[in-house]
Amino acid sequence: MSDTSKEVVDLVWGRPSGGGVPASLFRRWSQGFVFSEAERSALEQFEGGPCAVIAPVQAFLLKNILFNTEGSNWKDISEEEQRTVLCSTLSEILESACLNKTQAFHLATWPRAKTTDSSDITDSHPEPESSQTTDTPTALAAEELGFERFHSVIQKRTLRTVAELREAVLSLYDTWKNKFGVLLFLYSVILTKGIENIKNEIEDTSEPLIDPVYGHGSQSLINLLVTGHAVSNVWDGDRECSGMKLHGIHQQASVGFLTLMESLRYCKEMALVAPESPSEQARRVFQTFDPEDNGFIPDTLLEDVMKALDLVSEPDYVNLMKSKLDPEGLGIILLGQFLLEFFPDQDSVIPDSFPVYHYNGLKQSNHNEKVSYVEGTALVMGFEDPMVRTDDTPVKRCLQTKWPYIELLWTTERSPSLN
Repeated sequence: MSDTSKEVVDLVWGRPSGGGVPASLFRRWSQGFVFSEAERSALEQFEGGPCAVIAPVQAFLLKNILFNTEGSNWKDISEEEQRTVLCSTLSEILESACLNKTQAFHLATWPRAKTTDSSDITDSHPEPESSQTTDTPTALAAEELGFERFHSVIQKRTLRTVAELREAVLSLYDTWKNKFGVLLFLYSVILTKGIENIKNEIEDTSEPLIDPVYGHGSQSLINLLVTGHAVSNVWDGDRECSGMKLHGIHQQASVGFLTLMESLRYCKEMALVAPESPSEQARRVFQTFDPEDNGFIPDTLLEDVMKALDLVSEPDYVNLMKSKLDPEGLGIILLGQFLLEFFPDQDSVIPDSFPVYHYNGLKQSNHNEKVSYVEGTALVMGFEDPMVRTDDTPVKRCLQTKWPYIELLWTTERSPSLN
């Protein structure tokens, strides 16, 4: 195994004790990008773990189907359209991972024809006549390759231009679909981004991109695929904490994500979904002074909130607003009344209702074990009715981090699963 190969393995899998990566963990990640037979634009996930790669690819894939294709039915695409849209999606993610578009792109692939016995993640060049013929890529894909054997046969293919990259990715469609397609693509993103560049962005380089116990992908891995940057946090920009710079998201991504972790208070300020309107910004700022999400703040904090939003904050005016927003003298300022007073005409970019589609790539998490979208209608309720609640499902709590008073009406009898 070359030094480059070993660095990739250490970055992704860490340096596990007791004889290497467990076979069961490697097996869970050994799958390709496979479309569901029941839902032609949906990718399947066979076991827990590789969703950290499959879900971002699915998000970009749907974006490309919806906005970059002329078909009238985004759910019913042909086999040729599956090939085209998957490969253009993989290319797009690789392009976003490349720091400078004048630099080379790198693909982790199988040997193409002939190779030396010691082939691994190294640049592939025409081999000398004495080289021995190895297994074909198709045969390798069908093999029950173990962890060591898998990494011993991978080669690094270098492309110099975007056009060459897109052509190569398209030609490797069968490779992306095969048993190790997800890992080969992940390694391609890492090689294209550059191992040192990733290490410079990750907060704790001792933590591997794939958890050695549970097998799920880290936040850095997900951010790398979604934004092109392997930062460990999801807030806007960088922050200082006890003299340390903590890296966050620096620009809007073309797809975004919401997380149940935010509703559980494990993270805050997921700002990748849509640009904030002034009222949404005001809600977010108000809530930073209301860390318990009570829906109100002590009136003593009103001046601080108004200053943070660049509103008039002269003491006399603040006192006037206290009297107006708290006429009963309870000593609290309600979020709803605050927004009505200062942002009464701010129409949200989100309509009162809109269709929602839920996707879960795991067969066992779908009705009848068929991976398919669950359709529903989202109703965005006004903040004047905060007590209205129809259910308390994880998917609803997740969406509430963006739209606090949302209600979901699904066409199925049971709510879809996030697990």
